[in-house]
Formats: sequence, structure tokens, C-alpha cells
Amino acid sequence: MTQPAFIEVAAAVLLRPDGSFLLGRRAAGTFYPGYWEFPGGKCEPGEPPAQALARELDEELGIRVREAEPWIVRTHEYPHAHVRLRFFRVRAWSGTIAARVHAALAWQRPGAVTVAPLLPANAPVLRALELPDFYAITHAGDIGIAAQLAAFDAAIGAGLKLVQVREPLLCAEERRTFAAALVARARTAGVRVLVNSDPRLAERCGADGLHLSSAALMAERERPTLAWVAASCHDERDLAQAAIIGADFAVLGPVRASASHSAAAPMGWERFAALVREAPLPVYALGGMRRSDIARARALGAQGVAAIRAAWG
Repeated sequence: MTQPAFIEVAAAVLLRPDGSFLLGRRAAGTFYPGYWEFPGGKCEPGEPPAQALARELDEELGIRVREAEPWIVRTHEYPHAHVRLRFFRVRAWSGTIAARVHAALAWQRPGAVTVAPLLPANAPVLRALELPDFYAITHAGDIGIAAQLAAFDAAIGAGLKLVQVREPLLCAEERRTFAAALVARARTAGVRVLVNSDPRLAERCGADGLHLSSAALMAERERPTLAWVAASCHDERDLAQAAIIGADFAVLGPVRASASHSAAAPMGWERFAALVREAPLPVYALGGMRRSDIARARALGAQGVAAIRAAWG
């Protein structure tokens, strides 16, 4: 039986500077009346998604889009339609927001949504909204445990919210000691910690989740049981596998040459953009990244950037 064609939808995640985002409650007389959703709507035949987004936000909310970034692409099969939702993060607009088609509007905070029920396709997007635009990766094996912990303390003061413990140069006992010390610091500061490819260590030290290497990712048949799961990806096949197991996000690279992946040929921004364009999960750019690359990465559809050395300098 032929799979029905997807209905293309452009959806907006309107973001205020404090990180809150807008949801609208579907009106009576529509599919799923009373359910909350991200504003947006169907693309007309041949209409580019960004153009559809601008049109829909004008019609639904009475605003003009000034700054929008492509983000993640999700598909969902409702009883009445198969939809492909292209989400955009909208950070700037003109005009006053008004509920022209929704029964109500509500600003919500990531990880603390107070309205219900929500359309089923929105759950992974709400999860993704909890992620920052910078993902730090440790290298205590290079600079020493004491120096890395001191750098972590400084990064917390600068607003760090997500970190990966990746320490191939430390012995098992050193990794346990370091991970426990870092998690203890992270707990008091609200920083999420993922441990690279060692679920037992992640559980023992109380980390928030597991970051799978590309090799570990391809060996998985289902999502690991930790609260957060991420994966290192180098190509389209890796990204597809990350989506299959239900990873929360991925890193993709190397975009540029980097000391940590010196044997790998950099893919460059053009290839990175092509791979991220249809990604169903948030993706961080990796490989020679600096904080100054965040805006470029986001403009191409990425969540942000991940870095080792640039995270601690």
C-alpha cells in the first residue's frame, strides 16, 4: 500500500529573551479542539516553508517575522493526516501578538509547561527547548583534573548549562573520581552532565545522561534508560540511527579540523548544513568550534555548537 504524502507544515517556536515560548490552544471546530500547539500552518503547494511561516504568523498572530532560524523537522501520523512539521525558532518580530485563530495563547517556560493537553507531535520539541546553544566537553586527561574542575567552576559562572564528561586518557579510577566531583559541582549550579559511552559510570556518579560515541550508537537497538541520551554522529547514517533509538540530541562533525579528531577529514559548513536540514532532533556542530560560531550554526538549522578547548579558555 502506498504511503500517503505528508502535508508540509511550518511551525513557529516564538522565543522571548528570557527563554519562554508561545503556545496556542486550538479553537472549537478544528481537529483536536482544546489542544495546545505551536503557531503555524500548512504550506501552500510550492510555497517555501519560511514563506509559509511568515504568512501564517501574520494571519494567526498579527506579527511580522524579523528573525527566524530553521530548526528540527518532525513527522507525525494523525488519524486524519500525515504531517511533516518544519519548526523554526523565531527570535524577533514586529507587531503585537493577538489570538486571531486560537482560543487562547500562553507563554511557557522550558521544562515547566503548565498547559494541557498538547498535540502529540509537540513532545520532542518541548524536550529540545530545554537544551542550551553551547555544549562543553571536558579534557581533564590533557590539562589535569584540578585544572579542569577549576575551569568548570569558571564556566558555571559564565552560564554553562550542559557538559559532557569525555576522558579517554584517564584511568577508570580517575574517571570515577573526576566524574563524581564534576557532578557534585553541577548539581548545585543546575548544569546537566552526560557521561561518554559508560552507562554504569553515568549511573554511579549521578549524571543526567549518557553520550554515545558513534560506535556505541550503532551498537544500540533501543534507547538507553538514562534521562538524557545524546550521540556523536559523522554522517547521515549516524543521524538516522540517533533518531531511531530516540536520542534527545546529537553532535555532528568534524565541521573543521580539530585536535580531538585529527584523523578525520572535516566536512565543512556546506555538508553540515545539508545533513542538518532534515534532522528530526537537535544537532550541535562539532570540530574546531568557538562560541562565535553559534550564530552561524543556528542559521543553518543547528542547536548550537559543541567544543572542548573553546569551552574552557
